[in-house]
Amino acid sequence: MKVLIADALEKAGIDGLKACGCEVIERPGLKDAALLAALKETRCGVLVVRSTKVTGGMLRGAPALELVVRAGSGIDTIDMDAATQAGVRVCNCPGMNAVAVAELTIGLMIALDRQIVDETDDLRHGIWKKKEYSKARGLKGRTLGIVGMGRIGFEVAKRAAAFEMRLIYSDVVPNERAEREFGVRKVSFDELLETSDFVTLHVPGGADTRHMIGRMQLARMKPTAYVINCARGGIVDEEALADAIESGKLAGAAMDVYEIEPAASEREFKDPIPKVPHVYGTHHVGASTEQAQSAVAEEVVRIVRAYKDSGELLHCANPPEAVVA
Repeated sequence: MKVLIADALEKAGIDGLKACGCEVIERPGLKDAALLAALKETRCGVLVVRSTKVTGGMLRGAPALELVVRAGSGIDTIDMDAATQAGVRVCNCPGMNAVAVAELTIGLMIALDRQIVDETDDLRHGIWKKKEYSKARGLKGRTLGIVGMGRIGFEVAKRAAAFEMRLIYSDVVPNERAEREFGVRKVSFDELLETSDFVTLHVPGGADTRHMIGRMQLARMKPTAYVINCARGGIVDEEALADAIESGKLAGAAMDVYEIEPAASEREFKDPIPKVPHVYGTHHVGASTEQAQSAVAEEVVRIVRAYKDSGELLHCANPPEAVVA
């Protein structure tokens, strides 16, 4: 079975695929027309991607393609309708990066409370402002509102509980385990916005969640509150967020994902939101720890091996009725 790797994958994953008898073609950085051309040229049965978009044109133009494996959890970069119509299965690797994203979320929350980025910047410019930076509120007893209590939200709650924070969450599905283990309480989305000192987002991207944090939602939040988005760009209306912060209606925000992101091979960043004062940003690296990437690579191998050996589909994202053995 030919496997085309269109994004970076840990060496252990490459070696694992070869060990199970796959012909591995490594071409990280492929996108758009170049990826379509490679799919046609290689006639691969499996495509492995991480951040690369997989469009309907690619899926329809690659008759040999049987399976797309997303080396991560989200599948919003893949045209699922087109995949199903083309008979291409899509499998992902849910939960493998949950701890990594949760760790970054907690780190950003501490950074916001202690103004770590601003303090570091002042020190680099030879400025000492101990008095001004000695007014952090601290995390103990503060309310953390978690939007989305899935695998990542659960790991965030687990870590925030150690800080003795008051934990609430909003989700369409109750998470009784989180409630039982960490004392987190399920509330309405509106109550979460109105009472939280930090609102952290852990929901899928897509039309249903686009700008779920917009002007109306930001207006409900306390002026001392912060928003943290380590989920998907577009969940937060960045223009509305900038206006809220600059007008003093919100204390600040931390972002790992953006509405405008460069492709993996590009270096120029054009999204304006990190230029807003009191907004901290990272480079969409929430899932990018050695531990997380190793776990993802191992899961990619497990998915491909199962499909190759028995036709079994692990974590298949296509509608069940559309999957024919």
